[in-house]
Amino acid sequence: MSRLKVSLLAIGGFLGIIALVVVIKGVQINHLVNMPQDEPVTTVTAAPVLNDSWQSHLAAIGSLAPVEGVTVAAELGGKITRIAFDAGSTVKAGDVLVQLDTATEEAQLRAAEAAVELAKINLDRSRELLAKSTISKAEFDTNDAQFKQASAQADNIRAVIAKKTIRAPFAGRLGIRLVNLGQILNPGDAIVPLQSLDPIFVDFSLPQQRLGQVAAAQPVRVVTDADAGAVFEGKITAINPEVDAATRNVRVQATLRNPDEQLRPGMFVNVTVLLPHTSKVVAVPATAVLYAPYGDSVFIIEDKKDEKTGEAVKGSDGKPVQILRKEVVRLGEQRGDFIAVTSGLKGGETVVTSGVFKLRDKIPVVVDNKLAPIAQLAPKPNDT
Repeated sequence: MSRLKVSLLAIGGFLGIIALVVVIKGVQINHLVNMPQDEPVTTVTAAPVLNDSWQSHLAAIGSLAPVEGVTVAAELGGKITRIAFDAGSTVKAGDVLVQLDTATEEAQLRAAEAAVELAKINLDRSRELLAKSTISKAEFDTNDAQFKQASAQADNIRAVIAKKTIRAPFAGRLGIRLVNLGQILNPGDAIVPLQSLDPIFVDFSLPQQRLGQVAAAQPVRVVTDADAGAVFEGKITAINPEVDAATRNVRVQATLRNPDEQLRPGMFVNVTVLLPHTSKVVAVPATAVLYAPYGDSVFIIEDKKDEKTGEAVKGSDGKPVQILRKEVVRLGEQRGDFIAVTSGLKGGETVVTSGVFKLRDKIPVVVDNKLAPIAQLAPKPNDT
């Protein structure tokens, strides 16, 4: 029995110790839970909401086309005896590109010129004799017709020789040579592409409901990924008189200056048609928007207010404590690094501009713009 009592006392003492430890820990946890704790402050970058006037415009996708462009081809067949151009070079209108063999035609021309000379001598003699009434008018007319026939034959041979001297039809830049010296050409065989690059056309389409907003001489701006940051300006020069029945779009053509030949036919470009009126917008940097399926939002920075007095709460440094307020917004068009807000903001607010995906409503923040991204309406990135 004494052993049983000792065992029970030991077990009871052990359970008492456990109960004491549980009570002490419970008191400590309750104390920690009820202790007032300051929420950590989050560092953010911020910028004021932009109140601006944006010029209205229409955006479209376009394709570049030459004002004059052709693949130079042979009109007559023959053997190439001389190639007078370098691939990729610029030429003037009338410059010789390819010379075909004209030895046979030149021999025929000499014979034809001799026949013309003889026919002219006979005609002159007949004219003198006709004046003396030595020959009939019919004989003079025969000699006159023979002279004209011989002259026409010589002119025909000269035309053949000229056609075998293939020249540039207009000034422009040549492409890759498609023929070789000594090659026998057939009529219609391609020789080299020739494109006029300055000025240059841009063709694009607009919906039929926009037809009333565009007119000839309206300014346009063109950008292309082939030369990032470069903006090419021009004017609308033609509007198609008919609307495509399949797409209900109207085709528009503008002319651009291209002195450095940066734009080439066939290139894909983004076209902006500038409209004459402007509209006032409220805009924020695109990085300030928290995109979500249920609605886009931004975080507005404002002073924390005391619930009882309504006065601004100040921190230990004597400055007002700033907190975030999440505001659902409706977005409009985007220009550069900015995006228009059609509802949700009035202007004058300050919004967080980076890292919005990790923020939440009502948390305290401090603004530090040392590493803030610089938002621009017309950004010109260096590394693209």
